[in-house]
Amino acid sequence: MSDQKGARRRGAKGAAATPDSVPVLDDGGKGITDKPHAGQVYQRPTGITPRDILLQYQDHIFGLVYTLLSFWTRFYRIGHSNHVVWDEAHFGKFASHYLKREFYFDVHPPLGKMLVALAGYLAGYDGSFEFKSGEVYEDTVPYVAMRMMLATFGVAMVPLGWYTAIELHMSRWASHLVALMVLLDVGWLCISRFILLDSMLLFFIVFTVFCLTKFNNQKSKPFSFGWWFWLISTGFSIGCVTSVKMVGMFVTALVGLYTVEDLWEKFGDLKMPLRDQAKHWVARVVCLIVLPFLVFMATFKIHFIILNETGPGDAQMSSLFQANLQGSEFQKNPLEVAFGSRVSLKNMGFGGGLLHSHHHVYPAGSGQQQVTCYHHKDNNNEWDIIPRWDEPPYNPESPVIRFVQHNDVVRLSHSMTTRNLHSHTVPAPITKLNNEVSCYGNSTIGDIHDYWVVEVVDDTLRGGRANVDRIHALTTRLRFRHQVLGCYLYAGTAMLPQWGWKQVEVSCVPENNPKDAHTYWNVEAHYNDKLPPADSRHFKSPFLRDFWHLNVAMMNSNNALIPDPDKEDILASVPFDWPFLYLGLRMCGWGDEQTKYYLMGNPIVWWGGAGSLIVALGTFGRKYFVMSEQDWDHFLYVGKIAFAGWTLHYVPFIIMGRVTYIHHYLPTLYFAVLNFAHILDHFIFSSRRLGLPVKSAAFGVCAVAIAGTFWWFKGVAFGIDGPIGEHTGLLWRKTWNIYRV
Repeated sequence: MSDQKGARRRGAKGAAATPDSVPVLDDGGKGITDKPHAGQVYQRPTGITPRDILLQYQDHIFGLVYTLLSFWTRFYRIGHSNHVVWDEAHFGKFASHYLKREFYFDVHPPLGKMLVALAGYLAGYDGSFEFKSGEVYEDTVPYVAMRMMLATFGVAMVPLGWYTAIELHMSRWASHLVALMVLLDVGWLCISRFILLDSMLLFFIVFTVFCLTKFNNQKSKPFSFGWWFWLISTGFSIGCVTSVKMVGMFVTALVGLYTVEDLWEKFGDLKMPLRDQAKHWVARVVCLIVLPFLVFMATFKIHFIILNETGPGDAQMSSLFQANLQGSEFQKNPLEVAFGSRVSLKNMGFGGGLLHSHHHVYPAGSGQQQVTCYHHKDNNNEWDIIPRWDEPPYNPESPVIRFVQHNDVVRLSHSMTTRNLHSHTVPAPITKLNNEVSCYGNSTIGDIHDYWVVEVVDDTLRGGRANVDRIHALTTRLRFRHQVLGCYLYAGTAMLPQWGWKQVEVSCVPENNPKDAHTYWNVEAHYNDKLPPADSRHFKSPFLRDFWHLNVAMMNSNNALIPDPDKEDILASVPFDWPFLYLGLRMCGWGDEQTKYYLMGNPIVWWGGAGSLIVALGTFGRKYFVMSEQDWDHFLYVGKIAFAGWTLHYVPFIIMGRVTYIHHYLPTLYFAVLNFAHILDHFIFSSRRLGLPVKSAAFGVCAVAIAGTFWWFKGVAFGIDGPIGEHTGLLWRKTWNIYRV
């Protein structure tokens, strides 16, 4: 490789000759973007040799070589451990639910998990395995085939990294380093070899950046086929990455910032007709907003179509949605609610649970029996609707049926403990401005603080309150106003501590906000022997409402994943631990007889990437070398893609309060790798002041360091057998818990 080829592609394009003066097709270091478009044919000059052909197609040849190497690293010993490793316990179980068509709930969107289920289906898995953490796979579970199918997403990262560097017009030296770092990072390698979502998430992030760079290289040919193809591909990709994990919103933000800057430049171009300006805006809106959102919605539609039977996640969804699931008992329940009915009450705030009580009492406040909201179904969610204390008691033998209507005053008696739903002026345990809600008394002891006024809000099928003569299960929205205090039964987002089993706090809010969905309730389960079963035609749940409900429930559950001060999580880490690889993560048990996997990165890749970010902060502000304005603009363009991408993927984890782990840094690392290669390119490989020997030596040192460090730590990804103490030399930082028991 000549110094001319090592120079930045956007520099001089002068032809070069070999020492023997044999004509060679020298692309001046150009990438595939500078070559003929599809359908065009190179004219082969007279005297061209096979070596010239190799030079012409060397980008693709190297891409193929890196792909083959990636297959080896991702597939080697992939089935060595026959145990359920780390989060395979979750995502394997979700695949089982898809194959059995049982509805479940998870904090992540469905695309990645559906792809896991597809891998299981193609491999012949029947969904019968429970995927308990650390359990040995049964012979009927094709876990190796499933791992291999999902590992192909990790395989594709490597050639995509190579081609992205080319599309960014990095020098060939820097492009090789990008491919090597993606190929030989033990963190990316390890996470790609199991039944997890991360390989798909990483693939779509890398693919999004690749599509964005391809689109940027079409800027000179707006509205051409290539321009439209890569703009649509970018939109489709961000729709997919967001449908795997919501972390995909960060790379979506990167595309958004690029688009805003691009449109702003066009807005300042006074020579561009307004018609073209409008076309650019419409194209971006349709391809980068509408298309991704349609992809995102489509994954949920498929999710709902597949999961059409009752399962463990029913309670997270609305009552109407549950009624449409096959095997639901709600269709057998009576429609009209009456005194004497036994019901469960669902809070209609998105992600709301079921009104719940149990024998445990509040440790402070009134010391009475706890009332909470619970997201799982059990008998402690059941309540009996009975008359006030000053009215005749409910007689189950009486043929008279008294239906519950608007403004009726009722008592809600907890079926399991016979205590009455109660409120008083004691402050709620978490939301101190609200009144505590408890269970008090029994079937013979109580007072007027047990009275609740039923207020009808509306009905999904019948419309406003004026059309609701009787309260219906599932469809009628209710509020419960405390007759004495005037406050409303409320279940927000506050979570009780460990003494409340981490369940949602239920309180009585003094403010009367008729639009607060957290004060809305509906009757879900309904039992009354005096009433006939409901007509299933009453139970229709619109897709958009279910889509919105599930997404808010996912968001609320994700935000609830906060560190537990009562427990020590030895796997968790904080974002400041990640860039310089302060610690790793044990993915399985650490016994002598177990195959051990330690999720960490290649130290050279991680430390080099983090260090390059510091250098980049001081580099973007000035030109250290003489370069044209075009070259400087391109240098800033690549730097902004890398540095902004890193910032957008890293900073949100500092701000959010949820528990975090080292694998959350793996998407961010890709932008650190691009930045590392870009900084080396700027100071060394594209420098016109350094000669070929210096550049070759710098590349050799970097490549050997990356490959050597990979080989040293390869066991943490391929699996470490036997006592860990026999594998010496792995403790490069004292904070790594590789050897500690």
